[in-house]
Amino acid sequence: MARTKTIKVDYLARVEGEGALYIRYDDGGVHDVKLKIFEPPRFFEGFLRGRDYLEAPDITARICGICPVAYQMSSLHAMEDALGLAPTPELRALRRLIYCGEWIESHSLHIYMLHAPDFLGYESAVAMAKDHPQIVQDGLAIKKAGNALVSLLGGREIHPINVRVGGFYRVPVRAELEPLRQQLLRARDLAVEGVRWAASLSFPKFERAAADQYEFVALSHPNEYPMNEGRIVSTRGLDIPVQAYDAHFREEHIEYSNALHSTLVERGAYFVGPMARYNLNYDSLSPLVQETAENVGFPPFCANPFKSIVVRSLEVLYAFDEALRIIDNYQQPQQAYLETKPRESHGCAATEAPRGLLYHSYGIDDKGKITDARIVAPTSQNQKTIEDDLRHMLPQYLHLPEDRLQAQCEQAIRNYDPCISCSTHFLQLHLEHAGGNSGGNDG
Repeated sequence: MARTKTIKVDYLARVEGEGALYIRYDDGGVHDVKLKIFEPPRFFEGFLRGRDYLEAPDITARICGICPVAYQMSSLHAMEDALGLAPTPELRALRRLIYCGEWIESHSLHIYMLHAPDFLGYESAVAMAKDHPQIVQDGLAIKKAGNALVSLLGGREIHPINVRVGGFYRVPVRAELEPLRQQLLRARDLAVEGVRWAASLSFPKFERAAADQYEFVALSHPNEYPMNEGRIVSTRGLDIPVQAYDAHFREEHIEYSNALHSTLVERGAYFVGPMARYNLNYDSLSPLVQETAENVGFPPFCANPFKSIVVRSLEVLYAFDEALRIIDNYQQPQQAYLETKPRESHGCAATEAPRGLLYHSYGIDDKGKITDARIVAPTSQNQKTIEDDLRHMLPQYLHLPEDRLQAQCEQAIRNYDPCISCSTHFLQLHLEHAGGNSGGNDG
């Protein structure tokens, strides 16, 4: 009988939220994988009901301190879908500009502070900074530029307050954008170097067999790399309007997790996030991004999740390039927002949060009160895929010492930058070597 034992790590840093990972295995293979999210439910959908529809962007922004813009954008686009309201091209460009800021600050936080230590062999960014100060300094400068974008357009860096249904409470004049443009230019140069650095890292070899390949899912837009709008497409032929989301995706409660698992009705697990966007929309990236990817030898399609750090660095570069394009072509909107009038209706929308597809759906009554709310976050959509990754990955690493096996599991989770919550940055890892020996290693 195969010997069994347990590896237990009480707290894994460098992910957002509270959860645990349980793996049962023996020399014959992996028998069980559970990503246990035990953080208490936060009930945002519940307390949105009965609130005024104009409050949705400000309330949903509080779901996440790192990607509040994504929640604002998905909520206001859903409300505008319900009301039959379309923003002007000028307002649409400003929304895209603030989303660029969020991609920059969120991706750079993950790349340089949360994920880089895995590749360079450190337990934290603080420890890494002692030997690699320039990497950390560059990452902070890049993030600062993203924060400046969000602050200018959103009124503040965290939980912006200037975004509203119909547009913005206030729009910038061109003179306000010029100093920001210079900061973005300098940070874009750092972002190019960031791609070169990320591509030079050593990556675990992990590619799924043909029968188990990922189904990547993302928005796709005919004229641009997707952020706020588009159809939902996949690498296995899915191509639907956002309004058909409920017919193809389902959420289910898993006993061991307080977060719902989202799956495709037809095929099960799928993969959202930067790699999905990149693989499905490479041709829509700017020439600078494509040229940089080619220069570092990074292909137009990538299926190794450990290389997601390179894809994120390319998206950071794209966000700078796109932000500069928008600023250079900026036309101040004649009106900061379009007037709205509530009616009994239903609307939905999906945008591309830094971590992937974010779906919102709302019902409102004729007084403008929210009657129903549903939010499907990227991490709930990736949970099953993360578990599947560990099932596929672990057999080739079972020979490793326990501490290295543990580190490999932690890094595999961080490939997805899971946002369990944005207030507490810990995950509990519990590895059990099947059969009965439940000893452990506390890290």
